[in-house]
Amino acid sequence: MPFQQLKLIEPLMRALKKQGYVKPTPIQEKAIPPLLAGRDLMGIAQTGTGKTAAFTLPILQLLSQDPDPLVPTSPKVLILTPTRELAMQIDESVAAYGEFLRVRHAVVFGGVGQNPQVRALSHGVDFLTATPGRLLDLINQRHVRLDGVKFFVLDEADRMLDMGFIRDVRKIVALLPHHRHSLFFSATMAPEVTDLARTLLKDPFRVEVTPERKTVEKIEQRVLFVDQGNKDKLLVQLLRQDHLTRTLVFTLMKHKANKVAHMLSQNGIPADAIHGNKSQSARVRALENFKNGRVSVLVATDIAARGIDIDDISHVINYDLPNEPETYVHRIGRTARAGAEGTAYSFCSGDERSYLTDIQRLIGMPIPVMDHALHSESAKNETRQALSPQQRSRGGGGGRRFGHSSGQGGHGRSGGGRPFGGSSHGGSRFAPRRPYRR
Repeated sequence: MPFQQLKLIEPLMRALKKQGYVKPTPIQEKAIPPLLAGRDLMGIAQTGTGKTAAFTLPILQLLSQDPDPLVPTSPKVLILTPTRELAMQIDESVAAYGEFLRVRHAVVFGGVGQNPQVRALSHGVDFLTATPGRLLDLINQRHVRLDGVKFFVLDEADRMLDMGFIRDVRKIVALLPHHRHSLFFSATMAPEVTDLARTLLKDPFRVEVTPERKTVEKIEQRVLFVDQGNKDKLLVQLLRQDHLTRTLVFTLMKHKANKVAHMLSQNGIPADAIHGNKSQSARVRALENFKNGRVSVLVATDIAARGIDIDDISHVINYDLPNEPETYVHRIGRTARAGAEGTAYSFCSGDERSYLTDIQRLIGMPIPVMDHALHSESAKNETRQALSPQQRSRGGGGGRRFGHSSGQGGHGRSGGGRPFGGSSHGGSRFAPRRPYRR
């Protein structure tokens, strides 16, 4: 259906038209009507499904009918997110969708000075988007009161649990008014997340979109067996292919992200890293450079990447395989968004072989093997128990340096085993080398 059928007011329709949106995503189509009707909502959806607009648009519309004036330090809407990057992106969405409404908004997060945030709150805001730690700090300093909150959104509740924020979330919830409109979003529903939802929501309308198993079917996936010591060389060779236009590379450890980004830059491939040890200004700069194309490769850890919301990522590369198969689904879901196609390449060394088995079991299909000059047959056939992330970050695995394998076919969007570059001519394993980029 078009957005017109969702009965959104004219200023919101004008903002959507300006943003180029015509048709709502499934979660927007399912969530907006019950939210406009005043229902609490439990949304089970991953990042990239359009859930930010699904809750921002109806709240903006309901808030436009609210006659109560703004009160200094007391927001009407509180949106709680686990990461600084996601908080900033939600705040940007509030500004974009509310452009033609009189809406005041602010965002607060740690890692930067609080004075500008305090000044914004002192003037009164409709929307406050916040991370738990900084919000509690400001509450304790009496710069924020929550007794006037009419709409409460808890976003990415499962990541809140993963990052150890559930206790902070419960403290914040205890300060909210009993009568409020509550919205709860999570990609997965672990028991503790389910318990939290029960305490927050009253007779919620449940919306579930894009089950984890189905997400991967839209994405072309390949596994590349390689020894740990050859991963850098393989990554450089892969990234020199012209069709990798904007690539997100995942590592397990923060120091590995820095090391890989530096290595790529040394090889003439513009890259930057984003992780929890980076200053807020460095993280913002890295994201902006990635968005505007100054760097074509962003190397990230899982937690830092959680807030990255960019539609035109052409490729995801798992430099390190995750030790939790669900994380693989979250990672590769960064590509093939907003109707676009996407490709995910996963490096698998011998010490990661059991992780690959777990991933394939979760997604319900084998990942096709991609042929390349650094193929490791021993990694492919490894049966040992996987190493810990710390052991893996120091290097491991083994096997022959230069083996070949025929690409093994598998299920998924397309067949398996083609050489790098997507070219079918001449049997060359790599497309012609392009010049180093500056």
